This record gives sequence, structure tokens and C-alpha cells, in this order.
Amino acid sequence: MPSSAMAGEPNGSPADSARFDAVLFDLLTALIDSWSLWNSVAESDELGLAWRKAYLRLTYGAGAYRPYEDIVAAAAEEAGLDSSAPAELVERWDELCPWPEVGEVAAQLRGKVRLGVVTNCSDALGRRAAALVSDKFDAVVTAERAGFYKPRREPYVLTLDAIGTKPERTLFVAGSAADVPGAAALGMTVYWHNRAGLPPVGDVHPDFHEPTLDGLPEVVLGSAAR
Repeated sequence: MPSSAMAGEPNGSPADSARFDAVLFDLLTALIDSWSLWNSVAESDELGLAWRKAYLRLTYGAGAYRPYEDIVAAAAEEAGLDSSAPAELVERWDELCPWPEVGEVAAQLRGKVRLGVVTNCSDALGRRAAALVSDKFDAVVTAERAGFYKPRREPYVLTLDAIGTKPERTLFVAGSAADVPGAAALGMTVYWHNRAGLPPVGDVHPDFHEPTLDGLPEVVLGSAAR
């Protein structure tokens, strides 16, 4: 069942108790353990990792939107997977699970800052995945809706506009390496939840680099964090 813990409409001024007005999240890596499902469909961690790496490279290099499912299929072929793997991934999409600490972190942020998602995904799959975390995000923006994939600026800008916040008052929680320079280029503070220990991209470093989301409430709320 999806939790409503990520609902983020603040009571009063967001700045009253928080260092930021809003927190934006990458969805499929920062909030959700999508790696496990990809590995399961691939029937091995090694093949799953190869598939995921090919997908990340193709997605972050795509620029203008092309169907998400086409990129997933191209990455599967590149990784040497059976042609049925992409369809199985979509069929099993609702097996995706948030990381263990997401509920507690969300409970601490709820009502204090606005919360949104910007994800390299189709509208249909992006909304299905977001609903597994919460049905009350202030904004859910997909690459399909923006017309471009991250790290192009368009998805980030559309999410900032949708949520009604400025980059300098927004914390972005990255999941993948390319999100770090993408979000930083707009002036957002970046917290990289690098669960998989991915290497950085380029010379841009996050403001916070952590293996979990446990430290996020203190970063966002300071002394107001429980």
C-alpha cells in the first residue's frame, strides 16, 4: 500500500522551520530500490547491473524524449538479455519498493517543505512508481511530460515551476551520478543518495554525498529535525 507520508504541503511559511522551501527527488534510484527488480528480471545481479548501466548511459545521453520503454529495450539488447526482459520489467513494475528509511524520512519532512519528483520515465510508469511511495506529492514530473530526459534542464525547470519554488531555495536529492551536475547547474543544493556507490560524473560534486537518506531531515530542517 502506498504511504501518504511524502505529502508535503507546508503549514504556513515553509521557511519558518526549514532551510529549504522544497525538496525534489529523483524517483527510481533516490527513493526506490529499482535495482533489485531489474536484477530479478535479468535473473542475475551481474546481468542486471550491465542492463542498468546501459540504460543509464542511453537515458542520460538521450536529450529529447524518446519512449522510455524503447530505451529499456535497447539497453537490454546491449546487455545480452532475452528479448522478453523489457516487457517483463513493465509487467512487474508494481513490485518496486521504496528504500527502507523512506517512510521515516518522509514523516519528518511532511508538512514542513513541499515535496516533488522529477524522473526519467514515461508518464504511465512514472506515476505508477510514485504512487508506490505516496499519492500526495506536490508535483510528479516525468521526462515524457517535460519532453526531455535529465540531465537536460527542462525536467528540473518544469518541476520547480510546478512546485512553485526557486532553485536556490530547493534541495535536490539525486540518485544517479548525472543528476548531480544536472541539478547543480540550475543552482539547487544537491544531496546525492549514492546507495550503489556509483562513480561521479565530471568535476561537479554534490553538497552532500551519503549512502542512505537517513541524514536528509537534518540537512533540510536543521535543529527542527526530530
